[in-house]
Amino acid sequence: MNVNYKQLIFAREYRKLSQTELAAHIPGLSQPNLSKFEKGLGILSDEVLNRIIKFLNFPESFFEIQISNNVENAHYRRKASVTKTQKSAIEYSNKLIGYIIDEMSASLDYPRMTIKFVNVDDGYSPEKIAWFLRRFLGIQEGDPVRDIVTLLEKNGIFVVEIDEDVDVFDGVSFLTDNGYPVIVVNKNFSNDHKRRTIAHELGHIIMHLSKDFIFADDRNKEKEADRFANEFLMPECAIINSLRYLKLSSLVELKRYWLVSMASIVRRAYDLKCIDKDKYTYFNRELGRKGYKKNEPIDVYIDHPSLFITAYRMHCNELEYSNEELANAFHLPQDVIERFCVPAKKYSLRIF
Repeated sequence: MNVNYKQLIFAREYRKLSQTELAAHIPGLSQPNLSKFEKGLGILSDEVLNRIIKFLNFPESFFEIQISNNVENAHYRRKASVTKTQKSAIEYSNKLIGYIIDEMSASLDYPRMTIKFVNVDDGYSPEKIAWFLRRFLGIQEGDPVRDIVTLLEKNGIFVVEIDEDVDVFDGVSFLTDNGYPVIVVNKNFSNDHKRRTIAHELGHIIMHLSKDFIFADDRNKEKEADRFANEFLMPECAIINSLRYLKLSSLVELKRYWLVSMASIVRRAYDLKCIDKDKYTYFNRELGRKGYKKNEPIDVYIDHPSLFITAYRMHCNELEYSNEELANAFHLPQDVIERFCVPAKKYSLRIF
């Protein structure tokens, strides 16, 4: 039996199983033998491999393909408490989303990626890149970024929401094996948090995902993505007058207009030197005292992702695939297709 050991690791860790846990469920399999097999140093009998495949509930054909999709820049929350099992399961979930996007592209034409990669080393600051992008997308100087998801999807960037613990996963951006840009975001955060995450990941896509860029070891990509997101969502020239002499009572209205969190507004005021360290500390203390660090008043609007789900719907409605047939065509379990592709009923879909 031709089984790619990397795909076995993929399936096992996606199912949140350690080597010891999997071996305990498979007659004739020991953890040492499984470890050697997963390192490419040992062999397992066809009988044992069949038992593993059946238990993991992945089709045999899945173990003969290869899925790469580099998702190494995933942002995990409270890193000290996030287990390796949790990280691996989320990483492979993101890889599966990218793989499904690539597989669906064989039958569909996606919107073309029109946003260009820009290298900070060419003399462009993250703020300047954000300014150029706002102009390219037709966002007026003093306007907030409305319909952020629609803007990105129309310009060829997939935005996909997944259901994960907010204490574990925030978001990630990557290029699929076929080169499609993808942002995956945790659906369980507040809308202002999701908008911030999407803007941050957009910065990563533009500044850090081109295969042609070479990065020095001392480059702080996270800080660059933060700077990009700040300027993209709250451009300095438009917001700075509102941040001078900032008052706690004005934060709600600023949030309502700019569609960002009050904490982000306070931080922006500090970064732009509109408030000093003492005032910054005061604002954060008051936000914490009122419970706003965990749950801010008012929830801002965010549009729902549609491109990924629409592609799936077109396979079902126009190409007449059932979920079972789609799973077979993509060499995946049906539960994977249903987990990532079947939309919540409240979502309305856009056709691009």
